[in-house]
Amino acid sequence: MKILVTAGPTRERLDPVRYISNRSTGKMGYAAACAARDAGHEVTLVSGPVALPAPEGVALVRVESAAEMAAAVFDAFPRQDLVIMAAAVADYRPVEISEHKIKKQKGDLLLRLERTTDILSELGARKRPGQLLAGFAAESENLLENARKKLASKQLDWIAANSVADGFATDTNTIVLLGRDGSETVIGPDTKLRVAAKLVDMITSPGKTK
Repeated sequence: MKILVTAGPTRERLDPVRYISNRSTGKMGYAAACAARDAGHEVTLVSGPVALPAPEGVALVRVESAAEMAAAVFDAFPRQDLVIMAAAVADYRPVEISEHKIKKQKGDLLLRLERTTDILSELGARKRPGQLLAGFAAESENLLENARKKLASKQLDWIAANSVADGFATDTNTIVLLGRDGSETVIGPDTKLRVAAKLVDMITSPGKTK
């Protein structure tokens, strides 16, 4: 299969030295890309800024902002059999980006933010028959409830739900893999590579969750 994986955070610039981002390290997405490669698939990895080495045998596309990630994913999507969206893409970005460093001043500084493109929803609307789409739901509360809503609203085939406390900035993870068919499988706790290997195997092998 041709598999596209996204990983890492995005950075949304405020000025030449500051940005809005999140705590994602990219480890889960990189593990998914390596697991898919090891399973014999042709893998493209679209990565936000991370401190991880480029995986061998994987086509790596580096991006920084949510807009850059959207452009790279939309360009590659028509050629893919499966997309695994593990990246923690920013939901909002600054409306205005200062050309020069913002100086400290008296009083508060207010930032106006605007929505970024919802890449996963757009992919769900664009996917062709037979094309598979898997997302991640990192939640701090109501894990399964929020994941099921995301699975339905974004027209996904699979969603990997995990608690922020379990998977952010760690080498291990526990996920609940929810399928469009109503299946529900707990994977982990284990290393992210082993969790990713099981996830890729179940997504690419029909019937594994039955």
